[in-house]
Amino acid sequence: MTPAAALRDTLVRWYRAHARDLPWRRGPDAYRVLVSELMLQQTRVETVIPYFERFLSRFPTVEALAEAPEDDVLHAWQGLGYYRRARHLHAAARAVVARGGFPRDVDGLRALPGVGAYTAGAIASIAFGVAAPAVDGNVNRVIARVDGIDLDPARAPGRRAIDARVAAIQHASVASDVTQGLMELGATVCTPRQAACPRCPWRAVCVARATDRVEVLPALAARKAPVAVEGVAARIVDGSGRVLIGRRPAGLLGGLWEPVLMERALGEDPQAALDRLVATRAGGVVREAVRVGEVVHVFTHRRLRLDVYVVDAALPEPLVAADGYTDLAWRSAHDASFPLSRLAHRVLDAGAEDAQGAHPMLPWGEPGG
Repeated sequence: MTPAAALRDTLVRWYRAHARDLPWRRGPDAYRVLVSELMLQQTRVETVIPYFERFLSRFPTVEALAEAPEDDVLHAWQGLGYYRRARHLHAAARAVVARGGFPRDVDGLRALPGVGAYTAGAIASIAFGVAAPAVDGNVNRVIARVDGIDLDPARAPGRRAIDARVAAIQHASVASDVTQGLMELGATVCTPRQAACPRCPWRAVCVARATDRVEVLPALAARKAPVAVEGVAARIVDGSGRVLIGRRPAGLLGGLWEPVLMERALGEDPQAALDRLVATRAGGVVREAVRVGEVVHVFTHRRLRLDVYVVDAALPEPLVAADGYTDLAWRSAHDASFPLSRLAHRVLDAGAEDAQGAHPMLPWGEPGG
């Protein structure tokens, strides 16, 4: 096994010569690191850059973020997906302000909402120069390959082996460069497929390269296929063309607005499900409806297919939030005041190619309804 000090010195020299110019690396304080790391979870760097810049323009300090209403935060996050990250970020900012500033140690950082071991290590090492390991998927891959570790990093033995190796490579004198160097190496050179080994600073000592195992390490368990789920969505419209939207409670997509929708019961007919949807989630009755298309949306563990209907319904006045939503409201076309998920946008856009009346709305229950 190559000595940790030799790996560290080579990595730091390489990073300083080849680091990408990313906005969160320009004067990286704890707030910028926190925002960038939460945005980068499960999202590509190229996608995050414009969101990060707009977010920092809107909320330039942790105090500004802490003071903002949740709707403003969700709206600024709109389009990035995995909205729990935005709520965690907002809650973490409020916790930081309440305690008078960021903790400077890993344990204190881990106590913040939504901050796990990796994010805490990243903030501590990059912002405060603490010799803390920060191990994510990129780092797992780099270390598993250079040391030839055949253990699954998602399981305890593999996780311990990789964490210990990163801790040995880390050093307070270059803590930020080590953390960012490992991230950079995994993101730009030691990639999951077709790794650019000739450009790697560790190519001469990489066990996976020497034993022709670059493509098989790390030894990850096969992912489970997402569970298929069927549902219905209703674009309930009023006389002026506004669409009824509901605000989701805490949980998946919590706090965001969407046209009312729900999953179907096993074996339930879509039309029966639509009647149940309008009754239970909007307190109304379907008068006329037409199916305008479908939307397929994949979450981490679920593949949701929705039959989308444009609906005229009899609803109570004033609107009363029913099962599944905390609030109901009418949304005009292109109204940007409600934070919408990507799924909501797709439901609103479904059947747009048929806007010229290819599917006339029919009294509910007649053929074609």
